[in-house]
Amino acid sequence: MDQDPVGRPYPPFVRADPWRAVGGLAQACHPLPCLAVTAFCAAYAAVSGLAPARIALLAAAALAGQLAVGWTNDRLDAGRDAAAARRDKPLPAGRVSPSTVALAAVTALAACIVLSLALGPIPGGLHLVAVAAALAYNFGLKFGPLSPLPYVVSFGLLPVVVTTAAPGHPLPPPGVVVAAALLGAAAHFANTVPDSAADAATGVRGLPQRMGPSVSLAVTAALVCLAAAALLATAPNRGALPLGLLAAGAGLSAIGVPLAARASRLGVFRLTLLAVALVIAGFLTAAGRAGAAG
Repeated sequence: MDQDPVGRPYPPFVRADPWRAVGGLAQACHPLPCLAVTAFCAAYAAVSGLAPARIALLAAAALAGQLAVGWTNDRLDAGRDAAAARRDKPLPAGRVSPSTVALAAVTALAACIVLSLALGPIPGGLHLVAVAAALAYNFGLKFGPLSPLPYVVSFGLLPVVVTTAAPGHPLPPPGVVVAAALLGAAAHFANTVPDSAADAATGVRGLPQRMGPSVSLAVTAALVCLAAAALLATAPNRGALPLGLLAAGAGLSAIGVPLAARASRLGVFRLTLLAVALVIAGFLTAAGRAGAAG
């Protein structure tokens, strides 16, 4: 039986209903981040000029990797989620069994390896490094002060994976890579805010948890602002639309920094999410055809 950080056994899992296993698996993969990362890869590949077949293969590899990471995360956290009475989580709520999630994670990882290597040794190898970094977070880095590192590595590599999947393996502009890495770090800090109470109860002590929710919100807003600034400084497409989106995202993020300590966390969190959406939209319009062709 799994144990908590001080050696006490976690509460037993509720027996899973097999008829709900599919829904439980869908929830356990962290569907919103999973689909968001996959959609970003496909969209960036499209605006970078990759052929449709390459876009489809890239999206499939990204999806398989995200599924493996999401399912691994929930399986490894299952005991802690049960101890914290996280009934919103599918494993302790009995919507799917631990063995089913573990099998799904292994299957998705195997598919990710095959699909990534089908992209070629350079983009495929880089994508597997990104997935390995995310798995390293699940397997232990989330508990220490280096918890943002896997997000920086994984998100920073995504645009490189996309552009090197094109003929000639071109690299994206450095500003695009820096912006992606900053947005990855911002995602990590933002993700911890809703789970701060559960993390405290189960001993998860990554860097955002050590800083606290209010500081994490301020850091998130600052990172999004810096990502927008990096793109504004290096954007190859300087049309009114991308620059306007990036400027709006940077402005909202800048507003969120001083508000983090005084306004409601939910309000600042929503403001930051809107800023992220604007920056990503600006990212795609500004970085289009930034180093890939046909």
